[in-house]
Amino acid sequence: MYQAPRGTADTLPHQQPYWSHVSSKVEQAMRLYGYERIDTPIFESAGLFLHTVGEETDIVQKETYTFLDRGEQELSLRPEGTAAVCRAYLEHGMHNKPQPVRLYYFSPMFRYDRPQAGRYRQFHQFGAEAIGDADVVVDVEVIQLALATLQATGLGQLALVLNTIGDPADRPAYLAALQAYYAPHLKQLCADCQRRYHRNPLRLLDCKQASCQPFLPDAPHSADHLGPAAREHWESLLGHLDDLQVPYQLDHRLVRGLDYYTRTVFEVFPGQTGAQSALCAGGRYDGLIQQLGGRPTPGIGFAAGVERIILNLQDQGAIVPTLQAGPVVVVYHGNKAKSEALGLAAQLRQQGVSAVLAPEKSLKAQMRYASSMRAPQVLIIGEQELAKGVVTVRQMDTGAQQEVLAAHVAGQLRPS
Repeated sequence: MYQAPRGTADTLPHQQPYWSHVSSKVEQAMRLYGYERIDTPIFESAGLFLHTVGEETDIVQKETYTFLDRGEQELSLRPEGTAAVCRAYLEHGMHNKPQPVRLYYFSPMFRYDRPQAGRYRQFHQFGAEAIGDADVVVDVEVIQLALATLQATGLGQLALVLNTIGDPADRPAYLAALQAYYAPHLKQLCADCQRRYHRNPLRLLDCKQASCQPFLPDAPHSADHLGPAAREHWESLLGHLDDLQVPYQLDHRLVRGLDYYTRTVFEVFPGQTGAQSALCAGGRYDGLIQQLGGRPTPGIGFAAGVERIILNLQDQGAIVPTLQAGPVVVVYHGNKAKSEALGLAAQLRQQGVSAVLAPEKSLKAQMRYASSMRAPQVLIIGEQELAKGVVTVRQMDTGAQQEVLAAHVAGQLRPS
């Protein structure tokens, strides 16, 4: 018997209220901040992610689903949203719009990762991108939006963690300091970090292997190796957050797992003690558009994992809107009544009423079916109803019923 592929999950009808709730709250928050929705293709040219996410990242090396299509073009299923949004920004000339361009998405992503709670190989993210303005107030706006959106879903006790990784011009001195620090410990690092040491030392701080953890607390801080412009940006950001009374924690180990980040990086965690998995992460990427062939264009954004948010909502006992009542169910007795019932169901749908025809069983079994469908009302057509030209309308919660002319049934039904 076939099963869903490892690392994927079916979203069953009883789980849909959580998804609808999160989606609606995201849409409301994004609209409040002036962000417009964008949808990009599920697959893109593989080179898009190779040249933006980074050749040395785990995403590109181990996790991307990449394949040749029938035209021998190398494509990748989308592992993250920012690169695709920036590609669309360039392709559609959005640099001609008032800047920054504020965009958001709610999309499936794909990574060949080790499945665990809240982490799948097909997963869903919503995210926001503000492209075209380097002002630190845009950093503040995006961080506020990330917090506001998560809070709107019903999550409480959120913890904001911040760092800065400076400008590309600041990077060589910092990377040299990292390599000098790690040099005596090189043989004790995991195999991936031994390679990162030479090819991308910044990734040393992003390692989750137990053998590398003891060296992280004393590693050099990126904030201590900033140029004047990046330092002013960083201090201004912290000052604005303090003025707005937005609580935050500083973590020099936070560098994010993608190569395109510059300056501000941040993550948002559940506030409960011991939380290890970020709900949301993002940062500034002022060089990304240029990497894609555009002119220098600043940008900042974030992405949040929907499955992880829903898992935390459930753990926190958050209340989400319950399932709506089911459709009106038309039950019948006899072949002639069946024909009338079929016509009545079609008539109700034309008038905007959700309606289904019960299976051809005994009247008692049809009523059980209506109950299982959470029907608010049942419409009964039998020999007596046919003779009178009426339909019996029964309220499922109270059992009260009345006869109504068939032409007037829609007006007698309670909204479902």
